Amino acid sequence: MSPRFFLVPILLLLAACQTDQLSRDFDATRDFGAYRSWSWQEPALQYRPDDPRIKSDLTEQRIREAVSQQLDQRGLHPAPVGAKSDLKAQTWLIVENRQNQVSTSYGGMWGGYWNGYWGGPAYTETRNYDYKVATIQVDLFDGKDGKLVWRGSAEQIMRSVPPSPTEREAAIRETVGKVLSQYPPH
Repeated sequence: MSPRFFLVPILLLLAACQTDQLSRDFDATRDFGAYRSWSWQEPALQYRPDDPRIKSDLTEQRIREAVSQQLDQRGLHPAPVGAKSDLKAQTWLIVENRQNQVSTSYGGMWGGYWNGYWGGPAYTETRNYDYKVATIQVDLFDGKDGKLVWRGSAEQIMRSVPPSPTEREAAIRETVGKVLSQYPPH
């Protein structure tokens, strides 16, 4: 089987999407201004489902670079090798199959003269639409106690047309940028 076949889901996953749904949660008792350094909590990127068609070293590299860049822009710098960091970062790439049901009614009765009704028979057609939703989630854990202190995610509907590697990279950077635009919490 061609290796390109395994890239198709990744291409679909990282395509430019119709809408983003952002969410965040955080521990309001934490002093986020005290966090200055960060490091990766391994595994740095986890996949759901754990499917070899979704996993990609290229995807992991792109997500790692995007998270590093965004954390740096927010004043967090990588901890020196061997030193403890204030925060540990971990990311998730989650792909879910979803279904939307759409019903359309045709025919039926219409109002006529003198409150009479006329028209043909009515019927309703219901169609199921299957689609995939991709979520990139970034978790930040306290480096001292290991507890989750901040979580942000963006959910997107995937396109059916595979994007180019440049488009995938741009989509990851944009999505991670949106997720981490909510850090630190205000």
